Formats: sequence, C-alpha cells, structure tokens
Amino acid sequence: MKTSHRFVVIGLLCVLLVLPVEVVIAQSRADCLACHSDLSLTMEKEGKTVSIGVDEKILNSSPHKNLACIACHTGFDPGNIPHKQTITPVNCITCHSDAPFKHPFHPQLAEAYTSHQAPDVSCKDCHGTHDIVSPKVEGSKFSAARVVESCGECHGDVKEDYQKSSHGMAIAAKVNGAPNCLTCHRNPIVPTGTSQDTVALKLAQEKLCLSCHLDNPDVRARMAPSAGFIAAYENSVHGKALSGGNPRAANCIDCHGSHQMMKGVEPASLVNRANIPNTCGKCHSDIAEQYRQSVHGVAVAKGVKDAPVCTDCHGEHNILKHGDPRSPVAAANVSSQVCSPCHSSVRLSSKYGIAGDRSQTFADSYHGLAIRGGAVEVANCASCHSAHNIKPSSDPTSTVNKANLAVTCGKCHPGANAKFAVGAVHVAMASKEDPTLYWISTMYIILIVSVIGGMVIHNLLDFIRKSRRKLMIRRGLVMEEHLGHTLYVRMTISERLQHGALLISFFLLVLTGFMLRYPEAWWVVALRSIDDHLFTLRSLVHRCSAVVMVAAGLYHLYYVTATERGRNLIRDLLPRLQDVRDAVNVLKYNLGISPFKPRFGRFSYIEKSEYWALVWGTIIMAATGIVMWFDNTFIGLFTKLGYDISRTIHFYEAWLATLAIFVWHIYYVIFNPDIYPLNLAFLKGTITEAEMEEEHPLELEEINRQMIEDELSAGTPEEEEKPSSSIDSEQAKPGVKKSL
Repeated sequence: MKTSHRFVVIGLLCVLLVLPVEVVIAQSRADCLACHSDLSLTMEKEGKTVSIGVDEKILNSSPHKNLACIACHTGFDPGNIPHKQTITPVNCITCHSDAPFKHPFHPQLAEAYTSHQAPDVSCKDCHGTHDIVSPKVEGSKFSAARVVESCGECHGDVKEDYQKSSHGMAIAAKVNGAPNCLTCHRNPIVPTGTSQDTVALKLAQEKLCLSCHLDNPDVRARMAPSAGFIAAYENSVHGKALSGGNPRAANCIDCHGSHQMMKGVEPASLVNRANIPNTCGKCHSDIAEQYRQSVHGVAVAKGVKDAPVCTDCHGEHNILKHGDPRSPVAAANVSSQVCSPCHSSVRLSSKYGIAGDRSQTFADSYHGLAIRGGAVEVANCASCHSAHNIKPSSDPTSTVNKANLAVTCGKCHPGANAKFAVGAVHVAMASKEDPTLYWISTMYIILIVSVIGGMVIHNLLDFIRKSRRKLMIRRGLVMEEHLGHTLYVRMTISERLQHGALLISFFLLVLTGFMLRYPEAWWVVALRSIDDHLFTLRSLVHRCSAVVMVAAGLYHLYYVTATERGRNLIRDLLPRLQDVRDAVNVLKYNLGISPFKPRFGRFSYIEKSEYWALVWGTIIMAATGIVMWFDNTFIGLFTKLGYDISRTIHFYEAWLATLAIFVWHIYYVIFNPDIYPLNLAFLKGTITEAEMEEEHPLELEEINRQMIEDELSAGTPEEEEKPSSSIDSEQAKPGVKKSL
C-alpha cells in the first residue's frame, strides 16, 4: 500500500473512531447533568418560573433509568451546547403506543397518537417527569392506596364526591374489592369523550356495575339485595328500553349516581326515600310534579317516612310497564298490591287517622269484586283517585271531591250526573256513615237468623219424629197401613215445565251469584281449576238465568189468571187462619205434646209459605237485579245511595232465598224420611195413594167424596169408572186419580 493511501485510511479510521465517540459523549446523561444537576436552575415558561434541575438519585430510581436523556428530550442539536431554549415536548406515545387503549378515560391520548401532537392532558400531568414510579410499587402515585388523591389533583370536585360515597368510604376502610377511580375509568368497556347519553355508553356502564355487583362473588356477598334483585333490572321496563335502543332509558348511574353513589339509608343518597321523587323526576318530570302536589308528595316533603314514594308502588330494579299483568300497578293489581297494604294497616290508620276500612269496602264493592274475579276493564283505586295526583276529597281539585265526581265517574259511566255523588263511595254499612244501609242489613240479618233458624228447628223436630216412626215400622212395633195403587195428579206438564225452568234458573243464579260475590271462595277456586269457562261467563250466565226466571214468573202469572187450574191453584194456596193452627199442632205433635198429627188439604202451611216466599223473592230479586244491571240509568234516577240500597237488598235476599230453599224445600223433597231419597212428582207429575194419605189426607177425602157424588149423580157403578185420560191436561182438576 502506498504511503499516501495509508494516510488516507488512517485518517478515515480516526474520523470513524473519533466521531461516534464524540456523539455518544455529547448525548450522555453525564453530559446533560453537567448543567441540569443544578437544582436551582430555572427557566421562564408560559409566564412562570419553572425548575429545570434534575436530581440524579430520582433518575436512577425511575423505570427509565437505562434511557439516555435524549431518548425522551428530542428536537435540538446535541452538538450545540447550550441547546436552544425551546425544545419539542416529550411525546410518551412514541414508545408507549398502547397508552391510549390503556387510558380510555383520556381520549386526548388517542387523538395525540393519531395526529402525533402533544395532548392537552399529557402523560406528565399524571405520571410526572423524572420522578415516574410504577403503579405496582406500593406507595407510588397511582398505587391503589393513593390513586384517589392523585386523580383528585385535577378532579377536585369529583374527588370530594367520591370520598363521601359508599365506594370512597369502602376504599378508606380498605374493604376488599372496593372500586377506586381506575377500577371504573381504566375499564376499556366504558367509552368516553361524549357528554351525551348513548346506548353504547349506558350499556357499558350497566355492564361495568354488574361486573362487581353481580359477577364478583366477594362484592355480591356483601350486598344486601340478592343477586336476583340486581339482575332483575335486565327485564325491567328500563332495562328492556335500553337494550331496545332507547338512550334515555335509565341505567344504574342515572338512579344511583356515579362518583356520589351512596347506600339508600344515607340521607344524601339519590335512592334515599326522601330523594326518590327527585331522582325519578329527572326523567319523569311531569309525573314528579303531579306527585309533589299529591297528599303523598306533601307528606314526604314534610318528612313523613311512612308516605309512599315512586319505588313503593312501582318497585325498584324490577319496574314493569303498568300494562304488564305482573306489574304491581297493573289495573288488576294496583288496589290489592299497592294501595291495600297501607290503607288496610291498623298501625297506619291509628297513627295518621286515616280510614282503615277503605281497602275492604272497595274489595266488597262491585268494582272490587270484578277485579278479584279477574276483570281488567273495571275501575280500581287509581281510576277514581288518580295515580300520582292523589288528593283528599276535601280538596276542590281532587278527582274524588263531590263537585268532581260526576266527571270522574263519567270516564266509565257515560251520562253520569250529580246524583252519582249522592251516597257513600266506600260503603261501610256502619250506623254513622251509612245509616240506611246499616238498618237494611241489620233487619235482614235478624230476619235470616230468625226465619232460617226457625226452619232448622222445625225440620229437625220433624226429622226426629218421622225417623222414629220409620224405625218402629221396620222393627214391627207399628203396622203400616197398606193402601191402593192409585196415582194422583200433582203437577201437569205445564206446571212441571214451569218448575223445571224455575229449578234450573234458580240454581244457576245461586251458583253464579255467589261466584260473583265470593270469587276467591274455596269451592269457586275448585270449579275454576276444573273448567274456567263457567267462571269467565258467570256474569252472562247469571243474567241469562235471571231472564229465564223472570220469564217463567210472567208465564206463571198468565197461568194463574187465564186458566181454570191456575186459578184453582191460587185459591188453594191462599193463606188461611187454619194454617196457623196447623203449624202449632204440628209443633205439638213433633214435641210429643199431642198424639194427633194434623191433616192437610191440597197444600199445607209448609207449601204455602214456600210458594209466597218464592213470589216475594222473585219480585224483589228481579227489581233490584234490574237496577244493578242498568246501573248508569238507575243511579242517575235514584242516586248512588239508591243503587246501594238495591245491591244490599239483592245480596241479603239472595242469602235468605238460598238458605230457605236448601233448609226448607230440599228437606221436604229429598231428606224427608217419608220421601227419601226423592219426591219424583216434579218429573212424573203424580204421587201415590200412600203419599196422598200421608201428606194430603183431606184432599184425598175430598177427591173420594167428589167421585162418589159424581157416580151417584151419573148412576154409574164405581167398578166401571174409567181412568181419567186428562191427567196431563191444563184443565185437569187437582188430585184426579189414575189407576195402575
């Protein structure tokens, strides 16, 4: 190699060797600290004097201790020392490109990452500069114990709310699983950067809350509400609306708050009873205003803790639409599930002086019975008192004020007038509140007890006497008289058809009537479990049966006035003084005071009392039933009190008629020892000669006497008498006999 070439090579090597060494030395930490180790070194920045001195001990404890200063501080000529005063700010994202995704609570980081610009909220604002310490190091700035204080350096107002919250107090008490700022805000499922509610944001917030309160066993075990209670939100009206895409639907934060979340027992809690109306009012402002003016809202404002708020009626996490049949405020449930628990409470009634019988009187009313029977298109408590704007009847603006009742009732009863307000709305049958109805019901109760009680005693004595006689006959102690086999007409075809229509319609009326009045009775429930159709149609069947009974009654009126047999029937059924004597003599006979049994004609006092009681009962039941059927018309004519009188009479008359039929008539046609197991006259139309002799001996004598007279006048021997062929004729005389 030539000498000149050697010098060139040596020179190049020197340059290559020396230059890199000078560059490294120029950018070393020691080179930078030659100036910046002076802690008193300062500079003016944005009108402020800031320190630019660096403690080397801090640098050596930093996670970045192995990095040269210029790894972060760029944008100046390292060979030009001292460097220019303004240099490019440190962009941590250059190395920490995943920072925006780990810090979703500061969306500016993502913007800076994509635009390569320094963010408004930089990494240095939170993590510091040279004094950076890993959050995993205990006691570091963003360790679990200090994160609240660290975030609070910028978010002072939020920090104050958080520290007062249940979460903040749990953090202070070092409760395992208590959430801090990063627990919620570092979670990437919660999108941020918008002040407006979005479905995505609200669903993410709900998911975040449930990640602890439902999915974390440690947290869930400390919660008073059950997991089912918390999870019920998903199927609530709010949960379904949110999942259906409604961004205005309430989620956990809307009701419980975010940083200021407190337990419901805390006075400042958004879900404290006293604050519930305001919390719900954020979305339901119009309803909240109505509630504040109501008797309940006024009471809550005065601090009455027993007064109901929104959640008492609608529920909490499990709020359902009012049209949902499972909702407590559904039309079929509001009276029994919402209003009744308070208004039937003895404690609340005595404490606040409110009437404690209103729930029961409503339940016993037409409206209440219809609801208990499953009707949904009938007035409930809210229909009259309103739902949220409930006011006392003394308030002129109340929907149940006397002056407003016509309008209120008119919502369901077209044409309602002022007479709808005449009478008690809640009928209590009390002497002071409803004296007219009280005395009607009292008189009926006395009548039922005395009449039915007398029937029971009468029939019991009759049963004992006849049973003893039958027993003596069976033992051969008494010889039974054997009579002929002649049959005697008791009921013609027309009479049997009338009786059949009456029998069927009466028992259907009893069955459906008591199903309407006692829809929850055990036997009604049993019938419903077998077949629900009769229960569903009970009102229609009841009215159709009433029409049949009234029609049968009208035909019977024609029968007893337009036909000879009918007129004879009425004449024989007319009460006479002898009937009173017969009743007394029967009592003596059954008590063993007299050895002689009274002898009856075609109808005894027993059958006469049945007949005229039936006539009276049919008229009363038909008249009151028509008033109840066409309620709008008759309340407008006779007032609400007139309707209640009809309803009261109808109810007690039904009891009287039913008990009388079962205790009196059923005994004599079925359980009477002389008849048992059944008197078949209502089917066959005839009775035997033995039955005639036992029950109607005077009629039998009259028939025989009349026959003898007819034979003598006709000159025809008795043995040539031909059987009557008119046994089923409308004109057949009572007791016409037919030989077997």
